[in-house]
Amino acid sequence: MRLNLAPVCRPQQWKPLLTGGTARRSYAFQSGSLNFEVFNRRAKWLQKERAAANVEEGRQADYLKDEVAMRVCERLLDVKRQFPRVLDLGANSCNIARALLRPNPDPESEPPVTDPLATKITELVAAESSHSLLHRDHDHPSLSTAHVPDFKLSRHVLEHDELLPFEPETFDMVLSSMSMHWINDLPGVLSQINSVLKPDCPFIGAMLGGDTLYELRTSLQLAEQERKGGISPHVSPLADVRDVGGLLQRTGFKMLTVDVEDIVVDYPDMFALMQDLQAMGEGNAVLGREMGPIGRDVLLAGDAIYRALHGNEDGSIPATFRIIHMIGWKESPDQAKPLRRGSGQASLKDLLEGQ
Repeated sequence: MRLNLAPVCRPQQWKPLLTGGTARRSYAFQSGSLNFEVFNRRAKWLQKERAAANVEEGRQADYLKDEVAMRVCERLLDVKRQFPRVLDLGANSCNIARALLRPNPDPESEPPVTDPLATKITELVAAESSHSLLHRDHDHPSLSTAHVPDFKLSRHVLEHDELLPFEPETFDMVLSSMSMHWINDLPGVLSQINSVLKPDCPFIGAMLGGDTLYELRTSLQLAEQERKGGISPHVSPLADVRDVGGLLQRTGFKMLTVDVEDIVVDYPDMFALMQDLQAMGEGNAVLGREMGPIGRDVLLAGDAIYRALHGNEDGSIPATFRIIHMIGWKESPDQAKPLRRGSGQASLKDLLEGQ
């Protein structure tokens, strides 16, 4: 998918804002407490608070999170059941709630789906560590529940975004969109999600991963190598799709579905991209990162390299956001299970050849 967008803000003094790249983040699954950290949790919290302080700029920069939230919620079109209590983990500015309340979620289907997906849910608990971001749009029309009177949106501020303060088997579904790529202990959080789910209930999530923003990463690295003779750690390590499937399986989820899609957004220049990342609250929060702004000479060289290597014919530049979608179900005794290997009575080869 490709989106054509104008810059949200005017250029200013740029700070390290690279959200991700092809640096691969690997996980060794283990039980027990977290013994390492990749991201500075307080720095990420401050970035979200600052992004929420500029309300209009933040709303304009929500295009990516709103788009991914809608794609996450579209998975509910295939689930024919009601969900009395649902958790939105890492709610940001309640993008999931906004997508659920959107009318006509699937107008092209037969018959068209015109009722908001929120009609499938009784209560949505939006959990987020940043109070300002969570409550930024509390009075915005897009979060009005007047047209879905049986739907309740409640907000919960997390003291620690990697510790879920909920009792086991509390929720009928857990949703998460565009927040889990900042989790240090991803296996631990997935285990907690599995714990708070009721049996035979789903977790549906989406996170940045893989080659996200590889164009920006390579351009800044080449510019820094040219101007400074070395490379600073501006890249946040992101999970690979191969890791995610294994983690879901090891944390107890069944009937897994993991897929990847790229959303390509066009920007006028590299500075507009970096400004939008800052307005999204998606700045670099890697521990040990170089503090302070990136030098002007490096930025100018980076913009020129970006255009030369990746630029479009119309003068704009593309930025690729790789989204990893995941679905897993909590195990239940009465859950559908695959038959024993070799027990099939029909040959798939014969079926395909007969078409």
